[in-house]
Amino acid sequence: MKPLRNVGEGPRRGLVLGGGGLLGAAWTVGALTAIEDATGVDMRTVDHILGTSAGAVTAAMLGAGVSVRQLYGHQLGRPVDGPLAGYLWDYDHATGGSRPMRPRLGVGSPRLVTRNITRLRKLPPTAVLAAFLPEGRGDLRSIGDLVAAVSPDGAWSPHPGLWIVAMDYESGRRVPFGREGTPEAPLSEAVMASCAIPGWFAPVVIDGRRYVDGGACSATSVDLLAGLGLDEVFVVAPAVSFSSDRPRALLSRVERKWRVRVTRRCLRETDKLRAEGTKVTILCPGPDDLAEIGGNVMDTTRRLRVLETSVRTSAELLASYSESAA
Repeated sequence: MKPLRNVGEGPRRGLVLGGGGLLGAAWTVGALTAIEDATGVDMRTVDHILGTSAGAVTAAMLGAGVSVRQLYGHQLGRPVDGPLAGYLWDYDHATGGSRPMRPRLGVGSPRLVTRNITRLRKLPPTAVLAAFLPEGRGDLRSIGDLVAAVSPDGAWSPHPGLWIVAMDYESGRRVPFGREGTPEAPLSEAVMASCAIPGWFAPVVIDGRRYVDGGACSATSVDLLAGLGLDEVFVVAPAVSFSSDRPRALLSRVERKWRVRVTRRCLRETDKLRAEGTKVTILCPGPDDLAEIGGNVMDTTRRLRVLETSVRTSAELLASYSESAA
């Protein structure tokens, strides 16, 4: 892929794509569509792209030169050009459906627990939960095949600033694959690792170590972009919400409470960038989006409604930010 932007041209920008399941991935494509419409910035041209879990797949696509418009058309099942031309992918069934397979017996990562026994309270609660959950049986090879179809075989991304976040399942540490000093891995394997939801999908082994969903540490990991001297960062966070709906279903109510914790962490992370003078714009689902998402972010029967709603609500949120700044 030829560079879409030369280093040193215009503001230095970053893009953070957070986790949020299959519905979060659809919502993200809608939000990216709204960002490009509002700003005119091609999201493939930003200096750094950071992806976690479902956001890792979209990040890999952008890094390989797939445009937001092509991602949008592909979600709708339309023929697209570019790196995804002719590649068919079943968004609704490729990862196994809306419910996980019965997991294996036993604790998923006893070593994570024993190595951190004196500091479990300092770890993110989701990381501790991930350690105790049984190992999943789900297969992510379809996602690996999708990423491999648009990126060099066995290599990293054509985009030099792409980072993919997973969690080391033995230590509980975040690992931003692609960043200097982290283990080398084919992009397809790093993305699969980032998507390996504990208890749902099997951990992904890279260079002899097991990795799981980076969202077990943080749904966004915005703070990993601190210190890079970025002028502006867009955070597209389908697991964050600044305002919520009032669902009746128990699963949806539990999911909304989890969002409160995720939102607080995201704001703490963005404070680190803002303290450096970086402009940070956060896009996240609002009440209309949440009504479409429901309580199960893997329920693909809602996918197209979530996508279309996101285009509208994200545009409205961006417009409100502009009015506030005026």
